[in-house]
Amino acid sequence: MDVRFSMTKLQKICNSDANMKAEFGPQMAKKLQQRLMELKAANTLDQISRVPPPRCHEHTGNNKGKLTVDLIHPYRLFFRPNHDPVPVKADGGLDWEKVTSIVILGVDDPH
Repeated sequence: MDVRFSMTKLQKICNSDANMKAEFGPQMAKKLQQRLMELKAANTLDQISRVPPPRCHEHTGNNKGKLTVDLIHPYRLFFRPNHDPVPVKADGGLDWEKVTSIVILGVDDPH
């Protein structure tokens, strides 16, 4: 999958092991690297597991249109499809099989 970043600063952090460790600590950096590799290795979003360990899922409410994968609890990696228009199914839900590009928005605790 094509993985892009919403901010240059975030891209610089995520493209350097040393920067990730400095920003998030060694344990979180390792998990973040793992999730980014999983996302990049997938052809479509549908290939990312919706059950643990990554538990990829869509959000509602204030975070509608965003998705996350789990990092180290309670943190998650937030992203959104990078398509215009966003591919949807007939029922209006996101068509995970057609999402081939995403934009990483950040690491956050959604609680």
